[in-house]
Amino acid sequence: MRLTVLGSTAGAPSRTNPASGYLLEHGDVSIWLDAGTGTFMELAKRIDPGSLDAVVLSHLHVDHCSDLFGLYGYLAYGPSGDVPVKVFAPIGAAAHLGAFARASDEHVFNHVLDIEEVAPGDEVTASGVTLKFGEAIHPVPALVTGVEAGGVSLVYSGDTGPGSALMQMSRGADVLLCEASLQGDRDSQTYPFHLTAREAGEAADSAGVGRLIVTHIGALMDPGRSVDEAAGAFTGPVEYAAQGSVFEIEGRE
Repeated sequence: MRLTVLGSTAGAPSRTNPASGYLLEHGDVSIWLDAGTGTFMELAKRIDPGSLDAVVLSHLHVDHCSDLFGLYGYLAYGPSGDVPVKVFAPIGAAAHLGAFARASDEHVFNHVLDIEEVAPGDEVTASGVTLKFGEAIHPVPALVTGVEAGGVSLVYSGDTGPGSALMQMSRGADVLLCEASLQGDRDSQTYPFHLTAREAGEAADSAGVGRLIVTHIGALMDPGRSVDEAAGAFTGPVEYAAQGSVFEIEGRE
């Protein structure tokens, strides 16, 4: 499995790094994991967006979903592709996204994108790749996503605070791609719907993952500090999801 970072900035894109979005490839299968602001163009530099097998949206905050409309325009009015493209998203997503597009049942939006709502505990397949979903702790419906194919596994936190299904879903995973939105120690004033870098490391350690990749780090933050704080709680490899990075994911012996 190959993970390409299309963007990893928290909240909004920077001038050099789009918001959250990742391309997962396994053989000839391509899955777009979150479609944050600026990531569609990065996706299009790497593959024909019309060849996507699926899109997975962890939640519907703009920095994780807005570029789905770039794909919609490409499929409906541009070069097009193999439609409809399946979109897996949390409960309520179809109405929310359709309303933005002003899409009636017969609207082209619904002919090029097939939105399937999924909930924690659901398991689906996309061209032979298994996708599992767990609860994330966030102000809107949000999901932790597990991806398995060819004996290799990756878990993506999406956006979540402590108390989610993250550790349960990550147990034994080859890679944990985890948000590390906050730095320093948590106290009573710390925002409850994101993780600190150290908490990302603790989750990786408790779950016994093979490798931790920290992401969703603000444009004004030092990713090196986030890596160091995560590494203080996890003895395995810790890396930063820098824009454009490519990670080859292999199973462990």
